[in-house]
Amino acid sequence: MLRWSLLPIGLRLGCTEASLFRWFSSTRSRLAERVQPSWGETLLLPKTSFPLYNDPSKESKLRNKTTEDLYRWQWEHAQGPLFVFHDGPPYANGDLHMGHALNKILKDIINRYHVSIGHRVNYIPGWDCHGLPIENKVLKQLGVEVNQLTPSQIRDEAEKFARREVASQMDQFKQLGVMADWSPGTTYRTLDPEYELRQLEIFKTMVEKGLIYRQHRPVYYSPSSRSALAEAELVYNDKHVSHSVYVSFQLDPTSPHMSDTLRTLTAGRKKVTVLVWTTTPWTLTANMAIAVNPEMRYRIVAVKDNSDSSREETLNEFIVIYAADREDALREVSGLLPPPVTPLGEVTGSDLVGATYRPIFAPLHSSPGSLPSLPIIPSSHVTRDSGTGLVHCAPAHGAEDFAVMQALGLIVAASSNSESTGSVSLSAAADIVCHVNGLGQFTEDVADVVGDEAASRLVAMDVLEQGGREIVGLLTEVGALRKVQRFKHRYPYDWKTDKPVIVLATSQWFANLDNIKEDAIAALHDVSFVPANSRNRLESFIRSRSEWCISRQRVWGVPIPALYHLPSDTAVLDSESLTHIMNVLQQHGPRYWWDGPPSAFVPPSRREGLSDVKLDEVWRKGTDTMDVWFDSGTSWSLLDVLYRDPRVQGAQEGKERKRTFGADVCLEGSDQHRGWFQSQLLTAIGSATSAERARAAPYSTLITHGMVLDESGKKMSKSLGNIVSPMTIIHGGKGKNEKAYGPDVLRLWAATVEFGKDMSIGPTMLQQCAETMRKIRNSSRFILGGLGDKPYTHSVERAELGLAERYVLHRLHRLDQVARTGYETYNFPQVINELSYFANITLSSFYFDINKDCLYAEREDAIERRRVLTVFDQVLKTMTMVLAPVLPHLAEEIHATLHGADVPSVFTTPWTPLPDDYVDTHAEEDMDKLLRIRSKVFALLEQARKDGVVRSSLSADVAISVSSAATSDIIDLLGREENMLKPLFGVSGVTLSDRSIAETTPAWQYQDILEIEGTEIELAVRPAALLKCPRCWMYTRHEHDELCKRCADVVRA
Repeated sequence: MLRWSLLPIGLRLGCTEASLFRWFSSTRSRLAERVQPSWGETLLLPKTSFPLYNDPSKESKLRNKTTEDLYRWQWEHAQGPLFVFHDGPPYANGDLHMGHALNKILKDIINRYHVSIGHRVNYIPGWDCHGLPIENKVLKQLGVEVNQLTPSQIRDEAEKFARREVASQMDQFKQLGVMADWSPGTTYRTLDPEYELRQLEIFKTMVEKGLIYRQHRPVYYSPSSRSALAEAELVYNDKHVSHSVYVSFQLDPTSPHMSDTLRTLTAGRKKVTVLVWTTTPWTLTANMAIAVNPEMRYRIVAVKDNSDSSREETLNEFIVIYAADREDALREVSGLLPPPVTPLGEVTGSDLVGATYRPIFAPLHSSPGSLPSLPIIPSSHVTRDSGTGLVHCAPAHGAEDFAVMQALGLIVAASSNSESTGSVSLSAAADIVCHVNGLGQFTEDVADVVGDEAASRLVAMDVLEQGGREIVGLLTEVGALRKVQRFKHRYPYDWKTDKPVIVLATSQWFANLDNIKEDAIAALHDVSFVPANSRNRLESFIRSRSEWCISRQRVWGVPIPALYHLPSDTAVLDSESLTHIMNVLQQHGPRYWWDGPPSAFVPPSRREGLSDVKLDEVWRKGTDTMDVWFDSGTSWSLLDVLYRDPRVQGAQEGKERKRTFGADVCLEGSDQHRGWFQSQLLTAIGSATSAERARAAPYSTLITHGMVLDESGKKMSKSLGNIVSPMTIIHGGKGKNEKAYGPDVLRLWAATVEFGKDMSIGPTMLQQCAETMRKIRNSSRFILGGLGDKPYTHSVERAELGLAERYVLHRLHRLDQVARTGYETYNFPQVINELSYFANITLSSFYFDINKDCLYAEREDAIERRRVLTVFDQVLKTMTMVLAPVLPHLAEEIHATLHGADVPSVFTTPWTPLPDDYVDTHAEEDMDKLLRIRSKVFALLEQARKDGVVRSSLSADVAISVSSAATSDIIDLLGREENMLKPLFGVSGVTLSDRSIAETTPAWQYQDILEIEGTEIELAVRPAALLKCPRCWMYTRHEHDELCKRCADVVRA
């Protein structure tokens, strides 16, 4: 108790880690000042080289030991089952952000846990290296436009850039303490030739299964990227503002197929119009029909035309048709239906079908009569939820419009792959009207609809900017505009450029998902999801897709190796052509597709005896590249070689779920349900060549984490200035709050957050993690000081342990079990919470507190001291194993301190569960009772301290009185553990009696009553009965003795 008594009583009673810290750092000097040298030399002071503060990750030897060296060691020596963690590739562009750090740390915690229990872990870090952002970054760095470089030059520069970024990110990942072999052979990049060839083989298999086709149809198209996009490449901006318009189309009174009902109701009316609402007025030049719902009711009303005071029809009556269910909403739009509104009748949607109307811009055309009238068509996609109940159809700019008009035979899509010839017509469907190019601008063809004069105001104008505004102006000129409104709504944006996209009819390559998505959903039945509700998200994304647009109009990417026959205007993509092309690329490398002549790729059956020179004239190579999700989605194939290894086949024994391909676990952000999780599944199912693989997912478990936000819960962005960099957390920054915490504090943060949802990080949270880390470190340091930096070799048998020791080992067993369960179920906060509780409460506030006197003042071989060191030894072993997956640098530092700097990694010793005989519920029950008494005693001591009668609790004794008439386990417990009560309460003496405390009259006394299990216990704190011992500072010395009896015996010995 010597050192403990040096502390102020408030700190001592609080038993905090802060008190331990101050005690451990200053005790030696204070003892030298206040204890006679002869007595101080007889104390067993703690000795350890383990520092109070340290960042062991800065020591290269230790860092390498627990990262690259450890990964190689476990791959060569681990004898347990194989555990395959497949790394989703981050994009090779820019420094790491907190999402990267969280992602890699969570993966590393899982991998390290499996290594710690003896598994053989396969983890191959990867990078996604193709796509537009890298192209743009290269062009920006070179200060040139895309048309100033050849495609080959762009590819060369893009590859150099991607490889530099991979090297930079790799170095940063290493600083997170990620266990991996970072050499080229045990990492992957989607630009690696062998990777691209595997990807092309998967693509070839999907072609051979009839899943790949080409079609001219509307797709999401990004003018800012100049490329088609898949659904997975979109993000949605909830604050996008469009200028929506209400416009009127004039019915053609000569419509031959107009229903009798409609003709009767509109007979004699000069101007009969249908009212349409659209948020994309720029698409009106491509209008080809108006859709109505045949089941809905439509109202016909007469209103006054005051839309344009310059026109002759001013204030003349005209007829408007709209859905009856929308009337209330339309009347709320100011000026849309000016009063008086005179009802003329109602018709069904089916009565409107068959009528025709005049093109809206016909009045601008030099020959309006040459423009044919357009049909009103039936469609169930028209609803009463919004708009007017009549929908403007532009199949070039709307998937639903395209589908409806195709189903009605009003447009014809380009034919898909022919199974017999593998050819696709390149001609766009001539009857799909489209006036927008790949830049998102109006083309000269718009003159066919609006006339030459109006076209001059539209050509080369961005449809989402000035072009759209010009359209509104033209609508006003023709008298068709009824209302313009700013409309805030959810709108798709390009995820890479963060700019709005459009829907545009282009010729693209698609993967047919209708034929495989049921198998994909079935495959997910055998997949575990963490959190469990993320299953619904992935399944819903898959169910909602019928196709996947896989072609991109980019330079930097994996080619879609289609050949184009110029004379017949067809594309060739079939098994024969791909087999020949793959043979060429296997020999020359994938880059040869871009560099080699077309003749090198024309298969023998299509050469027709032509020379290479002639073949180069009549054939061209495709320039489309594959969607980057197809790139990364085929990464599961790099694991195929793993399962062909005989050692790996044997390592499947003992696994609950054996695999023949793919991974045990994948972990990525929640956005990957629409990205990598999905593309892996679809390419695996789509390329499956056996019934077994056709319904097998390429992963057994999918783990999803949320996004990292700033400390106030806001999304991080440069504009807000709230970006938290993982490298700044590790190394520190220039800001006031940018302290250098080292990687283990960052890793501890990742293990304490509920990663299944969005989480925050900032100075306050990091400081809390640093404090938690410090407490765990100091608890470990205290134990190392007691052990003298070496394993304890004089352990006592379990039968010789006291109640406190049995209780601590019981709690240690709980920690061991909770930690293993937490790691197994990916509940890392559960692990850290239990570890923190054990270190702070079970150890620091209890076990360390009650055993300081024993450790320092007893004989070295005393049974009491040996008990404590026996427990210390086991506690340190188990604590180190528990914290190692999260805090590997700290674990290695503890291990090296205990066993020497040259000892192998702590992970090379398997973490085995503690035996069940550590479980001691009786010890827990007994200690719970004693700790209740302790809390009451501490309260009395604190009261005495406040009153100034006690400075050190050692100057006090405690009297406990229990009535002799009571029959309780409490009486037996107090009698049995009488020797432990003094250190438990932190006093110099404890007396037990059956007399009332009130019968005694000390100089001062603080008393209280406690009831446990029906037994009333009187407690009193009073002055110590004896004098202070100069060696141990306990008040246990008799007046004429130099030392207390215990210290005298130890010194004589």
